[in-house]
Amino acid sequence: MTATEDAAIDAGVRAAIAALSRAQDAGRPDELAALYTDDAVLELPGMEPVAGAAALREAFAAWAPKAPQLHLVGNVLVRPRGPGEATATSDVAMVQRGEAGWAVQVVGHYEDTFRLTDGAWKLHRRSTTFSF
Repeated sequence: MTATEDAAIDAGVRAAIAALSRAQDAGRPDELAALYTDDAVLELPGMEPVAGAAALREAFAAWAPKAPQLHLVGNVLVRPRGPGEATATSDVAMVQRGEAGWAVQVVGHYEDTFRLTDGAWKLHRRSTTFSF
């Protein structure tokens, strides 16, 4: 792959990560589920994996935020794996506003696999670990 192709993949995956965080924080389960492949798997600590579009949409609706929140994703490293697949490793901190103001709720790490589907980078697998 050329440097130009790698840069396009990097930009597309980073844009997908941002769209995922924004949809989740805004509590838009349909929009969020549409950013995953139909056969996607989401792995969260202490839970059974959530697999497939319908299960993801249902989970996102149940997890809709009750208070303002932000997933702050950084240290993103995108690795192209070919013209239609890439992996990304990211750190995340989730902050939520409560009565005393904004506070960190979760710090963790994402290991993601993205696939190019119908011209858009979609999340195929996310494995999340929490630091606290």
